[in-house]
Amino acid sequence: MAAPAGGKVVYEQEGVFIHSSCGKNDDQDNLISGVLHVLEKEAEVIVDWRPVDDTLDSSNILYAGKDSSSVVEWTQTPKEKSLRGSEHQNSYEAEWDMVNTVSFKKKPHSNGDATVHANGESKWSFLFSLTDLKSVKQNKEGMGWSYLVFCLKDDIILPALHFHHGDSKLLIKCLEKYVVLCESPQDKRILLVNCQNKSLSQSFENLLDEPSYGLLQKLKRDPYTATMGRFSKVTNYIFDSFRLSDQSTQRRPPSEMVDFLSDAIPGLKINQQEEPGFEVITRIYLGKRPEVSRREPVSVEEWTKNMDSEGRLIHVDSIKQMIFKGGLCHALRKEVWKFLLGYFPWHSTKEERTNLQKRKTDEYFRMKLQWKSVSEEQEKRNSRLRDYRSLIEKDVNRTDRTNKFYEGQDNPGLILLHDILMTYCMYDFDLGYVQGMSDLLSPVLYVMENEVDAFWCFVSYMDQMHQNFEEQMQGMKTQLIHLSTLLRLLDSGFCNYLESQDSGYLYFCFRWLLIRFKREFSFQDILRLWEVMWTELPCQNFHLLICCAILESEKQQIMDKHYGFNEILKHVNELSMKIDVEDILCKAEAISMQMMSCKELPQAVCEILGMENSTATTPDSDTGEEEGGVMSNLKSTYQNISMPLTAANGTRDNAQQMAEVHRLTPA
Repeated sequence: MAAPAGGKVVYEQEGVFIHSSCGKNDDQDNLISGVLHVLEKEAEVIVDWRPVDDTLDSSNILYAGKDSSSVVEWTQTPKEKSLRGSEHQNSYEAEWDMVNTVSFKKKPHSNGDATVHANGESKWSFLFSLTDLKSVKQNKEGMGWSYLVFCLKDDIILPALHFHHGDSKLLIKCLEKYVVLCESPQDKRILLVNCQNKSLSQSFENLLDEPSYGLLQKLKRDPYTATMGRFSKVTNYIFDSFRLSDQSTQRRPPSEMVDFLSDAIPGLKINQQEEPGFEVITRIYLGKRPEVSRREPVSVEEWTKNMDSEGRLIHVDSIKQMIFKGGLCHALRKEVWKFLLGYFPWHSTKEERTNLQKRKTDEYFRMKLQWKSVSEEQEKRNSRLRDYRSLIEKDVNRTDRTNKFYEGQDNPGLILLHDILMTYCMYDFDLGYVQGMSDLLSPVLYVMENEVDAFWCFVSYMDQMHQNFEEQMQGMKTQLIHLSTLLRLLDSGFCNYLESQDSGYLYFCFRWLLIRFKREFSFQDILRLWEVMWTELPCQNFHLLICCAILESEKQQIMDKHYGFNEILKHVNELSMKIDVEDILCKAEAISMQMMSCKELPQAVCEILGMENSTATTPDSDTGEEEGGVMSNLKSTYQNISMPLTAANGTRDNAQQMAEVHRLTPA
């Protein structure tokens, strides 16, 4: 039987039978042989069973009633109720449409076999979306053929599917790529569906085109994909879906939004004011925010002057400071990025780096050969490798295609992008490939123009970003918590406003953090931004201060125009490609200097920024007084750096604002 049209088949099994009893006194089941498919169709994953002799007539779809048992009897749709199907072509889309429009009833008992057409074709088939699946019941081991019973939401139960020609475990493994299946505490044979944190790499580009219920389910099931989608199409139905049933309620309490996000990202704790375990610190004066300037990018001449005769860098700290203040001219990036990302040791000689590249080249091609030598037959038995390849091919074909390095068909850049990502799966098979990684690799490959160097630089970058892509999302949880803490210290009034609009959890920053602003800035600006962040100056988690700088820049518009939940999401999404990278870097640096000069900086903030307690004496202080705090070290850092290029100073309208911050009480 041909596979259903209109979707990508990810699982197919013949010899899957329904055992349907055709009469009250029948001792034997009537066996109806069929083919089971699992298909990816746009933003849905669909399970489809139909008899081997079924046609594509949309009136043939059968559905279980709520009073059905695990073995049910079926009838074809009454003719008067299936007329709508005649308006459609005999297609998969028409059949899927009928699921929601046609009602079904139990088949009256008869002495004959299963209902058939006049031409002998069976009238049985059914399909459903995985978003509607509630549980799966398995057979007891050793009880003949294996079978599965699907229970849908609202307790709709489909007929048992008996696997005569294969094991049902392969189907379970396939479904687990899209949903989490957990054993029921009451019955180990029943697998309950829990969709959270799975399908991290599924790509639903039109996520926000679907009804609010589907959106909420995908936010809860897959926050990665949800935030990688387009927020620009957010409309009022999203906010309405978060409201309480009482239409007079103007907005859902932040505590309930926190509960919703806690379901979506287990372990995420939002700094609510009344939340136990948080200490309220008030009246923290950060001091006046300093004015900050940027310098010109580091030139080839400046770089070469800092090397000795053996090719060893002389003043590493000075070079890092210059890169932080101005970035690099493009001619230097191919060489300097290798140092910034940790591929080349900062104090290595030219000869040592050449030998390192030779070893790493051999190592890379050994790993590449591993997946290149896998035959088609082997890959059929390796579902994870097959899935990695499928996701990589899909993402590579839409990564930075407007960039000349990747545009056009059969572009060598695309081939290298694909091969490096596949080889990374061999390097870290447990993590493999997750959507978003292609965004991180693309600029690196563009700069390196070399497969091996790009791979090892990407490996170093992924060492920093690894937790962002792990299934437990520990890196994302921590960053959102830290960002909330920093923003509240800077501007508690803005935080309170965001909380009043159900946005205090800063979920709209998820994409910023996940792929380090890759989709927020132009391609050339990302090169500048990343090389500045890779210096690890002036503090830890500088990227969180960049988030604060962007949000602070948009604060006035958000508050003056009284943006609500919808409008905030839409506004933040539409900032993409409109942010001035130099201005934001100035503001973020000024924020860091302002915080470092504060004598009473909360311990939680000190830990986030990687600082010692800000009241400690500085190495330059002979008297032990607290005049400079951390700031004196920072000032000395920039004393010898030329800053001819002036940008916006990033000062706040009200530098005297008193802030309050919540910090976690030490255990």
